[in-house]
Amino acid sequence: MLFYPVELTPDDNDTLLATCPLLPEVTTFGTDRSDALRHAAEAIEEAVAARLSRWEDIPAADPAEVAEGVRLPLAAGMKVLLFWVCRSRGVTRAELARRLGWHREQVDRLFRIDHNSRIDQLEAAFKAAGEPFEQAIKRAA
Repeated sequence: MLFYPVELTPDDNDTLLATCPLLPEVTTFGTDRSDALRHAAEAIEEAVAARLSRWEDIPAADPAEVAEGVRLPLAAGMKVLLFWVCRSRGVTRAELARRLGWHREQVDRLFRIDHNSRIDQLEAAFKAAGEPFEQAIKRAA
């Protein structure tokens, strides 16, 4: 669903340095291409989780322009899409909780990458934020 570019650079100790131009905080390495991409995927997921928790910008990559990269897991991608919808419509987490009639902690969990949110909860949140999930997917594609 959401792809992030990864740049692999040979290092002087026979490893590959992996960075993500869209997320400058992502810097990791691997012993080979596969290992470096695996570590990059983990680091990108952690960076996105940290940005979500702080309600900070999460850049979008154009999949057509990503020569080499990694895909966020589907659940994480859905949470990022919800974040983008909320930010674009000026809906805070507190406002989303009010619209849904939920406790703030229930809404906060929707934006935690490590929490397994139910699909029906995410769909309800998209609708409450003002953009049904199907429409958000089309816009993000």
